[in-house]
Amino acid sequence: MPSALKQPPAAERVYSHVKQAVLDRRYEGGTLLTEGELAEAVGVSRTPVREALLKLEMEGLLKLYPKKGALVLAVSAQEIADVVETRLLVEEFAVRRAVPAPPALLTRLEELLAEQQRRAGAGDLAEVAVTDRCFHAEIVRHAGNQILSRLYDQLRDRQLRMGVAVMQAHPDRVAQNITEHAEILDRLRAGDADGAAAAVRGHLGRVGSLVRGEGR
Repeated sequence: MPSALKQPPAAERVYSHVKQAVLDRRYEGGTLLTEGELAEAVGVSRTPVREALLKLEMEGLLKLYPKKGALVLAVSAQEIADVVETRLLVEEFAVRRAVPAPPALLTRLEELLAEQQRRAGAGDLAEVAVTDRCFHAEIVRHAGNQILSRLYDQLRDRQLRMGVAVMQAHPDRVAQNITEHAEILDRLRAGDADGAAAAVRGHLGRVGSLVRGEGR
């Protein structure tokens, strides 16, 4: 008989459970998590819970308090400003470098846009945020600069967390994001580097304003 599928190590299961819940805001900033509750939720002992929480603290998602638990850290105003500024620098450069866009890039962006529309129709905001992030990351990857791509990948967790927060606070933003992504894709299809850069700049500027709570 085939052997049963081996489960990931206990600490890895706790890590994945907590991290995903923080990113999709089931555990919001300010939530205090206890080792006992997490151990029960994942079905493990407390030892792997401690190991997972230490790793998440190193990633800047939690703050550990001995004998109390782990506090989910809220996203600070400075962190928001830093992420938006970095994204603008990287993505505007990348979209210019991606022109003329190869057919493989255009096809992949079309697929991601369709997937985002499907996820939005199902009301799955966490997956909408994932496909949203993948859309932008695909353009960065096609800029052909591996160092830049690795830098951009370091923003992933913050992008997902902020993206879900914006869509929860502004449900109409989901459809607007899709429209703005379609505009970026149209400019790439047309080989319009300036237009594509302007579309990226406008899109990120509007998203940044919403994350900072400055408007709709």
